[in-house]
Amino acid sequence: MTDLDTLSVNTIRGLCMDAVQQAESGHPGTPMGIAPVAYTLWQRFLRFDPQDPIWPNRDRFVLSEGHASVLLWSLLHLSGVHAVDPDYEVLGRPAVTMEDLKSFRQLGSRCPGHPEYRWTSGVETTTGPLGQGVATSVGMAMAGRWLAGRYNRDDATLFDFDVYALAGDGCMMEGVSSEAASLAGHQRLSNLCWIYDSNRITIEGHTELTFTEDVAARFLAYGWNVTTVADANDLDAVTRAFHTFRAEDERPTLIVVHSHIGYGSPVEDSPKAHGSPLGPDGVRTAKRFFGLPEDEQFWVPDSVRERFAQGIGTRGAELRTAWQKRFDAYRTAHPVLADELERIQRRELPDDWDRALPEFPADPKGLATRDSSGQVLNALAQSVPWLLGGSADLSPSTKTRLTFDGAGDCEPDEPTGRNLHLGIREHTSAAVANGMALTKLRPYWSGFLIFSDYAKAAIRLSALMEIPVVHIFTHDSIGVGEDGPTHQPVEQLAGLRAMPGLLVFRPADAGEVVETWRVVAGLRHEPAALVLSRQALPTLDRTRLAPASGVARGAYVLADAPSGEPQVILLATGSEVALALSAREELVAEGVGVRVVSMPCWELFDRQPQQYRDEVLPPSVTARVGIEQASTFGWDRYVGDHGALVGMHTFGASAPLKQLLTKFGFTPQRVAQVARELVTAAREEATT
Repeated sequence: MTDLDTLSVNTIRGLCMDAVQQAESGHPGTPMGIAPVAYTLWQRFLRFDPQDPIWPNRDRFVLSEGHASVLLWSLLHLSGVHAVDPDYEVLGRPAVTMEDLKSFRQLGSRCPGHPEYRWTSGVETTTGPLGQGVATSVGMAMAGRWLAGRYNRDDATLFDFDVYALAGDGCMMEGVSSEAASLAGHQRLSNLCWIYDSNRITIEGHTELTFTEDVAARFLAYGWNVTTVADANDLDAVTRAFHTFRAEDERPTLIVVHSHIGYGSPVEDSPKAHGSPLGPDGVRTAKRFFGLPEDEQFWVPDSVRERFAQGIGTRGAELRTAWQKRFDAYRTAHPVLADELERIQRRELPDDWDRALPEFPADPKGLATRDSSGQVLNALAQSVPWLLGGSADLSPSTKTRLTFDGAGDCEPDEPTGRNLHLGIREHTSAAVANGMALTKLRPYWSGFLIFSDYAKAAIRLSALMEIPVVHIFTHDSIGVGEDGPTHQPVEQLAGLRAMPGLLVFRPADAGEVVETWRVVAGLRHEPAALVLSRQALPTLDRTRLAPASGVARGAYVLADAPSGEPQVILLATGSEVALALSAREELVAEGVGVRVVSMPCWELFDRQPQQYRDEVLPPSVTARVGIEQASTFGWDRYVGDHGALVGMHTFGASAPLKQLLTKFGFTPQRVAQVARELVTAAREEATT
């Protein structure tokens, strides 16, 4: 390590200490301990242009131990990374100013408590929930390999980027990292490098309390290449480890780095330093130890800025410029592929992308919405070559396998396959999809709705990051019958709907499935959850009912009262829409004016103008029945104080479907009776 390297590393440490201390909140120890490794990676290896942080072939750096975010903020600041606006256009202003650093963890700062994608340029993914970053990095690496396989040509290598993820003890303890490491080993992702910051301290104390396994041996068993750096401060050893990764072409690499909280300083190995500011005296003492001015805050010598500019700045600009020249020639030689790549980067669809979407004629027997979705997905994927995905080992059940010629399986020796085999790893499946979406592909993954619980953390991050991942869930209700309450989702719909930024669709028939995919395919900054049935649902006759295009508005009047003035409104989603129509027939025969409203996506309906919402649900009609084979939580705002709900108030049971529908009241007779009672009550109230 040269004197200037030492000064650069210690400058990073000083910024980390000062930012945390000024905020009186944060984690200074981990950034201080691992700073030499991060500096070495950024300064000597990372192929990243600070002037164009969205250059498609850049290496990705993921800070999986997101509580150490101040380390990333310091690196972005010292590297002079430029900001990018929401339309992915590079701006001239810095991504992280000194003022941002000084307002670390404060409202409006570009330096929040954990890295947040789309908020601060240079952040490749939102991290914080431990293990999420490394799991997401697997999706990035798979996407990089897929892009290389589809778009590289003998005359042009457009994609060969590497993915680095910095993880800590907490990441290694979380189960999702094990799922993801297992998948990465199977896929032989040689473009993936995890850096394990083994500092042996967690919030409760030394890791010997809970974590004594041989991590290196575990990763060798996963099929990884493993190398060790005994001292995080040994830049030569760190450099050799990264060269080892670069030389590996068959396996992902784990670099085990032994570091210390507050490395080498008087706060070394202090659990307090892990999760608390050092205090003014602690900061001065640490700065004295590192040879920094004790009483200067946020000190950055010009020589350090120049060091970063001459290192990552110069190298990144040269690599990006050379890549752009290759792409310009590629555009001439391969115009169709170049057009695809430009659309991918802008999250745009091909022209006429929906030309082949199927149409489904009315059919009283119908088909399960999982089946119609599978047909639509296959048609859509043929028009959008970068739409790919798979399931958590359930594609025969979720109907998400792409079956057209050339779709193929994405495996180590066939990286351009469109079908991903993700194994029984729901959490990692969702995280991998996130990583692919962050690389601008259009991914989907699938599983049973009940097991969305296993993936909830990654689904939440897709919403938080505003990335268009498609989460496909089948077996959406007690309609799974004999599998019983362990497989019958009850509260999952309410949980997904409670998540800000996630569009949850539960289509009623094949026609609504087509329109759901039409909406979902065009999303650029929102994820969606498709909730689909296992059992067949009638394909509705749209010559007698409203067109399924109403899906785009979230809810619509499917069938109105014969007079046009309803006495009662039946609101339903999914399989219960047909039930509402059956109940309507019974009531209309008795002279009751019934409106049926299909509500496939609450979130879209809530965004509609008040005038439209009042047209669908007139405030004057207070007799309303909400019908759904799920928890009734959340339905109150649609049925109001005078309405009623036909839903689930307990877990399900193991029995044939028809018996379950009778037991839990999902029959036309029960719905009709509830509606009658509301109409009677409304009449009585009107006459009093």
